[in-house]
Amino acid sequence: MKATTWAREAGFAEVSVDLIYGTAGESMADWEQTLDTALSLPISHISAYALIVESGTKLGAQVKRGDVIMPDDDQTADKYLLADDKFTAAGFNWYELSNWSKPGSECRHNIAYWKGENWWGAGAGAHSHIDGRRFWNVKHPAAYTQKVIEAGNPMQDQEILTLEEARSEEIMLQIRLASGIPLSELSPKERSSLPGFLAGGYLLGSAWERGSLVLSQSGRLIADRIVREILV
Repeated sequence: MKATTWAREAGFAEVSVDLIYGTAGESMADWEQTLDTALSLPISHISAYALIVESGTKLGAQVKRGDVIMPDDDQTADKYLLADDKFTAAGFNWYELSNWSKPGSECRHNIAYWKGENWWGAGAGAHSHIDGRRFWNVKHPAAYTQKVIEAGNPMQDQEILTLEEARSEEIMLQIRLASGIPLSELSPKERSSLPGFLAGGYLLGSAWERGSLVLSQSGRLIADRIVREILV
């Protein structure tokens, strides 16, 4: 909490906080207190991400054994809806599935990422994307330093996206944005499942009439499902 105040005092015009919800044992009351505390800070941007339990991690093993019980999907969805309602009431606009900001304070890096634009990451473990080529540096600082000194290049590996992969990512990422996807950019096959989602209230009717696919609040909860239906 002090860090946000210090950042303002140091002259930073934009200050953001990241929140994670859906942890083991977290109640709705706990999450609401977290939200209220975050919104009391001198911030212009806020991100909220649901905890994802990755296989191969200590937490993943604990969940698999039953030692740790994670909240069910319905409660996690309710926490997202609560966050969105509170952020909106506090003057933060949703502009990406997990990001909200005061007007004009959207994160430029986030927008560049979701639009598939180029960015260059610096430092240990940093990822970059240049013209369809994605590459990343070694994670450990000591190994990073050694590679820079010895080879002048700390890159660990890279991948070049195929046209099909690039298309899938374009849809997967742009659907997360409040600006959505122009319907004209989707093929008839890709649009075929959308009327059902529109009828179910998962897409904004006003945006549809303007020729864009934009997720409604409930649609954001099933964004991955909608993407799968588009790409099937």
